Amino acid sequence: MGALRISLTDRCNLRCRYCMPEEEYAWLPREHLLTFEEIERLTEAFVSLGVDKVRLTGGEPLLRRGLPELVRRLSGLPGVKDLAMTTNGVLLSRHAEQLREAGLHRLTISLDTLRPERFAELTRRGTYPDVLAGIDAATATGLTDLKIDTVVLRGFNEDELADLIEFARTKSAEVRFIEYMDVGGATGWTPEKVFSRAEMLETLAREYGHVEELRKTDVAPADRFRLPDGTVFGIISSTTQPFCATCDRSRLTADGMWLRCLYAMTGTDLRKPLRAGASLEELRELITGVWQQRRDRGAVERVGQRARGQVFVSLETLKRDPHLEMHTRGG
Repeated sequence: MGALRISLTDRCNLRCRYCMPEEEYAWLPREHLLTFEEIERLTEAFVSLGVDKVRLTGGEPLLRRGLPELVRRLSGLPGVKDLAMTTNGVLLSRHAEQLREAGLHRLTISLDTLRPERFAELTRRGTYPDVLAGIDAATATGLTDLKIDTVVLRGFNEDELADLIEFARTKSAEVRFIEYMDVGGATGWTPEKVFSRAEMLETLAREYGHVEELRKTDVAPADRFRLPDGTVFGIISSTTQPFCATCDRSRLTADGMWLRCLYAMTGTDLRKPLRAGASLEELRELITGVWQQRRDRGAVERVGQRARGQVFVSLETLKRDPHLEMHTRGG
């Protein structure tokens, strides 16, 4: 257990078709959302058990009011070596400086296309200029090790791989291409929409020449590659090449449900014992007991389930249980 993803809200200001294709959802009750003090308390328990990488996610984490204060709290915890955040960038320009000053170490910005009309089609919002402004603000404020995450969908943006690499180069950022994942019935995922890692590499080799795979030195989800001119990019291929065997991540939803796997159907409620007054040691024992029983291989199991024509979660089931939505569990 080395990395923890903390969702701060299930709300988002975009409606990306591969993640939140509907306008309204079964939202988490506001009174169930963890306070900053509760998030800090639970993070302290995880860090005491060996977690040293913490990533803030959503929904869209910048919708959470007072976020720099939480960043300040978490960055000050002994043992947190890497505090990162994933955002769609829409609100970033107004918060980047405060986040850096509060102690945020790294930033990942989601950007799936460089074409405004495609952005509007995918997200159903006209906020493309705001995302670009957010990226510029991040670089201007000195937030280093900037990543740009791009979900690649066949028939939509697979013709922009080289453009995105060149764009990231101008921002001193590293782009990571992500295979389209089947995260539930609402998205209408089909295998035909997946543009695979192999196809990405073939496309980029035609553009740039030989693509060298770099030796992996960690258990991060992205495999990294280098172009002939030295430019590095990543690919996250959890659809065609699941990496469950090396995964060290777990997820905490905004209302305190702890999930050991992105595809988990059930989780462990940490909000209830926390609000009942559980001590740090009691939280540690609960977390340790659950983690030691971990046998999750969600992405690997999905390969077989897809072969049998099974949908991960039906639309009807998603509407009944907000915890099954990827925007609730932090993607």
